[in-house]
Amino acid sequence: MNTQLAGTGALLRLALRRDRVMAPVWILVVAMLVLSLPGSLESVYGTAAERERLLATMTANGSLRALYGPVFGDSIGALTAWRGGVFAGLLAGVMSLVIVVRHTREEEESGRQELLSATMVGHRAPLTAALLAALTANAAAALLVTAGLAGRGATGALALGLGIGATGMLFAALAAIAAQLTESARLAKGLTGAFIGAAFVLRAAGDAGAPDGGSALTWISPLGWLEHVRAFAAERWWVLALFAAASAAQLAAAYALAARRDVGMSFLPARPGPARGRLGSAGALAWRLQRGALLGWSLGFLVAGVVFGGMTDGATQLVGDNARTREIIERMGGQSGQAGQAGQAGQSVLADAFLATMAGMLAMVAALYIVSAVLRLSAEESGQRAEPLLANAVGRLRWAGGHLAVAFGGSALILLLAGLGLGIGHGEDIGGAVAATLGQLPAVWVIGALAALLHGAAPRFAVAAWAVAGAALALGWVGPALNLPQAVLDLSPFAHLPKLPGGQDPSWAPFVALTALAAALLAAALTALRRRDLAA
Repeated sequence: MNTQLAGTGALLRLALRRDRVMAPVWILVVAMLVLSLPGSLESVYGTAAERERLLATMTANGSLRALYGPVFGDSIGALTAWRGGVFAGLLAGVMSLVIVVRHTREEEESGRQELLSATMVGHRAPLTAALLAALTANAAAALLVTAGLAGRGATGALALGLGIGATGMLFAALAAIAAQLTESARLAKGLTGAFIGAAFVLRAAGDAGAPDGGSALTWISPLGWLEHVRAFAAERWWVLALFAAASAAQLAAAYALAARRDVGMSFLPARPGPARGRLGSAGALAWRLQRGALLGWSLGFLVAGVVFGGMTDGATQLVGDNARTREIIERMGGQSGQAGQAGQAGQSVLADAFLATMAGMLAMVAALYIVSAVLRLSAEESGQRAEPLLANAVGRLRWAGGHLAVAFGGSALILLLAGLGLGIGHGEDIGGAVAATLGQLPAVWVIGALAALLHGAAPRFAVAAWAVAGAALALGWVGPALNLPQAVLDLSPFAHLPKLPGGQDPSWAPFVALTALAAALLAAALTALRRRDLAA
């Protein structure tokens, strides 16, 4: 046996055990994003004429192609690949980067990898085990997608499943390189996430300008490759070879880099700490640690708001007189029954419902930001950086309060920028768009407060906060399309807030109730943090 790989099996079993909650949630979200679509698409575009009209509209609508990509076929399977393929590949990439970085750079950052490496563990074993864990998760997601869509065509289902899994593994290999280059898990995730975002932007720019997806920008992006697998539409199997070649090259680079560094070291060392006098409080330190991530999220939300706002008129054109699509958008936008009005008034109401839907979706994604910002407390604690700080004249409440202020204030900032972007992109009523996004803030705060409570009361299970945010995102994303009962949708705090703009005059009661709930959860979290020992 190669001594460089000694202990890989044991490390893989440890990784799978640690991911026994997180990985299945991610796998189900990736798979259900795709598997929830055929039924709803069939009810919306049930006839050949409706599907032909959709293809014609998408060919002429660059803004919608930028979001979803071009349509290559008029079967329900092809529409499923068009509507969910890119987003499933993107989520598979995020899942993969989280898994790989968690079991490589995070282990080194916490000091656990050094202890493991002192035993019979080969130098390449940790990286190999992390990649195998990512491969297991991506294979499971691909298998679920393939099995779930097999009834629509086994060949197309296999092509889409393999494409999604291959996309995830390509970004897993990229995360493996980032884990070698950087000295912190936060920076490795941020670097890989930036590449995933760039891949989406390149694909969107290419598809916006080329109805057939043939733009050079589309072919630069791995997400563009996923489109060109063309599942359920004369599959291009050779495109999968691009994924294999790119992944193999990245893996070779990752292993070469890993062989040239010691455990805990990196090729991109961090800058020296700030000069004296720049950090006068625990809050200033929290801001210093989290400002880079907040800047990235802020820019991303501003751009996303502009893009979604600019899509509004195109989306209403795509809906046309399709009653089922109107019903879904109305339900997500909180204006049921109003968009059925005739003429310009009906289009205006539908546009408001679409903007409300986009505001809600952006808020659900903002829940991911607040969870990541709150769980920075867990990273500081498990990395043993909190204990030396708290040994000085810094109380636990001041230390935690600094990070929580950045997390909760940062979520308000990114939603404010998202609202500005929506208003600028749509070109109308910027104040109403800002009110729409900030109106979802209490629900975001509730999820952030739940993450804080998990950290304060049960730090070992703090990672479950990701499952809470993911469940809220899944309910809001696919729940209305699946026509889930309102009782199920009400499990998400977002379901209890009025949808703006354009709806009924909102009641203040839900805003006050959810804000009070978030405050109570935060108080409980801080109380629990004061009473427990720091994590070892």
